[in-house]
Amino acid sequence: MSNSFGLTTRCPACGGTGRKGDASSGMRDVTKTKSSHHHPTNRAPVVVKPQFPTSFEGVKLANEVKASGLGDEVKARIVREIIEYEGTHGSCTKTFQQKVRKQFRSK
Repeated sequence: MSNSFGLTTRCPACGGTGRKGDASSGMRDVTKTKSSHHHPTNRAPVVVKPQFPTSFEGVKLANEVKASGLGDEVKARIVREIIEYEGTHGSCTKTFQQKVRKQFRSK
């Protein structure tokens, strides 16, 4: 094979024979078989959401909700609200606690 400079070279795959080399030609398999050779995945790790509030204020508020006379679906919705609020704010503020207490006391 010649290039634009007039230099002649041989094909690195077949050595100019037109056939691919076999195992006896000294070529070795370099496929990556070890797990350490593979790239890490680009997936984010799965984060397990808490099933119950984690802060002191959140737990106390959730227990008040559970002790109230509301229906199970309403209790679950309010507890979910508390968990989500903790996830974004870290803990339940007094304003949020008042808002939640107003929800289950008025019903």
